[in-house]
Amino acid sequence: MSEASQVTADTPLFRVRNFRLLFSTRVASNTANQMQAVILGWFIYELTGSALALGMISLVQFLPPLLLTLPAGQFADRYDRRLIMRICYAVEAVVSASLLVLASHATETIMPAIYGLLLVNAVARTFEVPALTSLMPIMVPRVVLTRAVAAHASAGRMSMLLGPSVGGLIYTFGGTIAFAAGFVMVVVAFLSCLLLPPAPKPASKPKITWENLIGGLTFIRSQPSVLGAMSLDLLATLFGGAATILPIFARDILQTGPWGVGVLRSAPALGGLLTAALLARYPVKRSAGIVMFAGVTVYGLGTLLFGLSHWLGLSVLLFLLSGAGDMVAGVIRQSIIQLTTPDHYRGRVMAVHSLCVSTAGQLGGFESGVTAAWFGAPGSLIFGGFAVFLMVGLWAWKFPSLREVDRTDELQPAAVPA
Repeated sequence: MSEASQVTADTPLFRVRNFRLLFSTRVASNTANQMQAVILGWFIYELTGSALALGMISLVQFLPPLLLTLPAGQFADRYDRRLIMRICYAVEAVVSASLLVLASHATETIMPAIYGLLLVNAVARTFEVPALTSLMPIMVPRVVLTRAVAAHASAGRMSMLLGPSVGGLIYTFGGTIAFAAGFVMVVVAFLSCLLLPPAPKPASKPKITWENLIGGLTFIRSQPSVLGAMSLDLLATLFGGAATILPIFARDILQTGPWGVGVLRSAPALGGLLTAALLARYPVKRSAGIVMFAGVTVYGLGTLLFGLSHWLGLSVLLFLLSGAGDMVAGVIRQSIIQLTTPDHYRGRVMAVHSLCVSTAGQLGGFESGVTAAWFGAPGSLIFGGFAVFLMVGLWAWKFPSLREVDRTDELQPAAVPA
C-alpha cells in the first residue's frame, strides 16, 4: 500500500515523507539566502556607508527574475524538477564560497565582484523556486494539501527567522565566519534535495514555443482570482518592504549593531511562523478572500508604524504584526493559486508567481534605498504603508471574484486545454 493511500485529513504532516523532505530542503535553502542577505547588507553598509549601495544589492538581483522567470517555469514543466534544483544549489554553493574569499579583502574595490556574484546567485534562485514550489501539489496527497501549503509557507518563515538572527549573531565573530556558515547551509540544501524521490511524470511535456512560454501568463489572465491575488502581492511587496534599509534603522535610529539587523529581519518571520502554525492546525474555513485582504492591510499597518518607531522593542513587535498579516494573506493566496492551477500549467504559473515575489522584493528594496536617500528611512516606510492601504482598497473593488472566495479547500483546477 502506498504512503499516499494511508494519508487521511488528520494525518500529522511530518509523517508524510515527501513533505518532510520538501520542508527541510526549503528551510536549508532559504536560511542560507536569508543569512547571506543580512551578512551582505551589514558588510556593504559598513564598507560604504551608502544607502544607494544597499539599494544596488536589490537592483542587481532584480534583472534575472525579470528576464528568466518565464523560461524557468517552462523548464520546471518540461524537465526533472529535482535535477533543476540540484544544479541551482551547486551554483549557489560556488557563489557562497566566492563571497567567503572576497570577505577577506574588505575594500570598496571588491564591490563590482560582489554585485556580479549576486547576479549569478539570482539566476540560480530564479530557476530553483518554480521547480521547488511546483513539486508540493504532486508529491503531497491532496487531502492534506491545504495544511501542507500553510506548513510549507512556515518553512519560508522559519528560514527568515533563523537565517537573519543566526547570520547577524555569527557576524559579530567576523565576516569570514558568517559567510562560511552561509556556505554550509547551501550544502545542506543540496544534500536534502538529493533524498527527494522521483516526481510523477507529467502526462505530456509542453513544447518549447512562445505560446507555451507565456502559458502561465495566459492562464493567470484568464483567472481573475489568481490574477488579483498575485498582483496584490506584487504591489504590497513592492511598497511595503523594509529589509534592504534595516541596517540604517539598526545603526542610525535604533542604535544597535549587526545583531540588531538580524533580530529585526527575523521578527516578521517569527510573526509569520507563529501564524502559520495556527493556520496549519486551524485553517481559514470561511470568507477566505476577505481574510486575505485583511492580512495585507495588517502587513501595511505594521510597516507604516515601524517607520515611526525609535524603540527597538516596539519595532520588533510591529514587525511581528506585519509578518502575521503577511502570512495570513500568503497562505490563502498560495492555496488559491495551487488549487486552481492544473498540474501541466503549475510550473509556469508558479514561475510567474516567483517573478512577482522576487522582482517586487528586489525592486522594492531598490525603491526603499532610493527613497531613504531622498527623505530618510522613516519617510520611506511611511510612504510604503500608505501605498499598501491604497492597493488593498483598489484591488478589493477591482477583483470581486477574489473578495468572494469562501472555502479554499473547495477550489478545483480550472478547465483549460492541455
